[in-house]
Amino acid sequence: MEGIDKYISRLKHYINFNFLAIPDVKNVKNLSEAQQKTKEAELLQKQINNGDVVILLDEKGKKYSSVEFSAYLNKQMIGSVQHLIFIIGGPYGFDDAIYKRANGLISLSDMTFSHQMIRLFFVEQLYRGFSILKGEPYHHA
Repeated sequence: MEGIDKYISRLKHYINFNFLAIPDVKNVKNLSEAQQKTKEAELLQKQINNGDVVILLDEKGKKYSSVEFSAYLNKQMIGSVQHLIFIIGGPYGFDDAIYKRANGLISLSDMTFSHQMIRLFFVEQLYRGFSILKGEPYHHA
């Protein structure tokens, strides 16, 4: 988590940012994929409030360049969103209840990565997006 912590610390210069990892579902060997997704959905739903904007990081989502993603972040902030929540799915993706609750889907790549790698890639892209918005030299197009 060292790299993730570095970017979280940097992000806090731009926004009020919280990183929350939902605990893994227990006894998965006794559960089907659908049951695992349902259990994960129950844990996620406890963290989401009615007014929150929920964006899923999902292979079926829209792909953005870093500059496009920064514009997307800006649009969300202008819309006076109370909480913008980005969610990385479990090993089998998201339960239908989470898809129904989502306000949007974003894909980081056509490739598959571990959750740990996606966490790092995504917080780096968040930081990059805000540095672009602020006109800071971190991003080199």
